[in-house]
Amino acid sequence: MLKTRIISAVIGLSLLLAAVFISKETLTIAVFILSVVAIDEFYNAVSKVGHKPVRWIGYLSCIIILLVGFMEGKGLLSFVFVLLLLLLLFPLPVFFHGKYNVADISMTIYSIFYTVFMFSFIVLTRELRNGIFFIWIIFIGAWATDTFAYFGGITFGKTKLIPAVSPNKTLEGSISGVIGSVVAIALYGFFVRQSLNYLTYYHFIIMGVLCGIMSQVGDLTASAIKRYAKIKDYGNIIPGHGGILDRFDSVLLISPIIYLYVYFVI
Repeated sequence: MLKTRIISAVIGLSLLLAAVFISKETLTIAVFILSVVAIDEFYNAVSKVGHKPVRWIGYLSCIIILLVGFMEGKGLLSFVFVLLLLLLLFPLPVFFHGKYNVADISMTIYSIFYTVFMFSFIVLTRELRNGIFFIWIIFIGAWATDTFAYFGGITFGKTKLIPAVSPNKTLEGSISGVIGSVVAIALYGFFVRQSLNYLTYYHFIIMGVLCGIMSQVGDLTASAIKRYAKIKDYGNIIPGHGGILDRFDSVLLISPIIYLYVYFVI
């Protein structure tokens, strides 16, 4: 099992390196594919407890990623596109009241914001000044938090964090995750300081804390959804890791936070 996870992680990292470094377009296409798979996993999960999300609108919403990555005037285009989708969604319980209800529409909207909207910030981050360096902060923060929280929980864990949502997570593991994120991103900042010489070093510490916290919030959010849907994993597309949402749950909530921090603070 561990060997499978390591092999999957190495392959995934190689694909990520290619997507990020080749061009903005390759990253956009990669994130678009991830968003389609992720929203499908979400729909499969909530369908197990009786919801009937409007799948075709969810899949169509993934075009937002392409608008963000390829089109000029993407802010207005994305806003108009989302508005059109909502205008399509809201009347469905009226005209198709036997097929869809308010809960189904709400679940459809939730899925769009939880997956597509959050994933879009990875592409937006790539477009910032030196954005390629900040994308790596998103992923390093998520991976470091997960790794340190896991081993910190095994070694020191005694106090349950939120057992009703995730029974194995501990307060000690959570603190270890934040510390690990800060250390990893601080080290990353040390190695890239020449390329980001305009950036005061304390920003890396702050981003490390933000990643450490939001990574775990993202993980717990995914766990809460899985518990609601009564499933263990969202899928098995990544051997040893589960589905896309199992692997990227932490990244989903980190990416908008890092984008907003870089855009408004740095």
